[in-house]
Amino acid sequence: MPTKTSVYIATSLDGFIARPDGSLDWLDGSGDNETNDHPETQSSGEDYGFKDFMDRIDSMILGRTTFQQVLKFGEWPYTGKHVIVPSSTLSPEEVPERLQPEVKIANGEPSELLSLLDIEGYRHAWIDGGKTIQRFLRAGLIDEITVSRIPVLIGAGIPLFGELVRDVDLEHAQTSCFDSGLVQSRYRVVRSSEEH
Repeated sequence: MPTKTSVYIATSLDGFIARPDGSLDWLDGSGDNETNDHPETQSSGEDYGFKDFMDRIDSMILGRTTFQQVLKFGEWPYTGKHVIVPSSTLSPEEVPERLQPEVKIANGEPSELLSLLDIEGYRHAWIDGGKTIQRFLRAGLIDEITVSRIPVLIGAGIPLFGELVRDVDLEHAQTSCFDSGLVQSRYRVVRSSEEH
């Protein structure tokens, strides 16, 4: 069975994953740019199912920009997960030594990156980072999408979704509403006949 791929990400209500400069201060309303890009870091203390999601995955394909931003947070939040960072510009030496057993730099198409995980026996990968998510969607290689909409409009920024070569049909699986105003929806990607 090929490696399953899931997206789990937060957006503003108007569909942005970061401000134009990449800052994430709007996620918890604190004005602090040194916050993670996932809703479990909000000040409410609610993790919005993030721990359960992390328990289900064994690997990640983490976009280069997101990887470099996460490194600034200090503590590495993905200990125990095998991480591939797709990049043609980063060298393996740029991965901090303490992370080198778990983090690999690899250049390749989405299908090639997934093959690396599949060969090594990984069964469920989290695809994270705006451009990386868009590349995998265009390649037809996303199985499930969970989007947590934060109740804020930021007006401009980096969009979660971009241009596609064809429509991507989704099947609604679950929606949860939280006291903070966050609304989280999970969808399964419906494969077209040519993708089977």
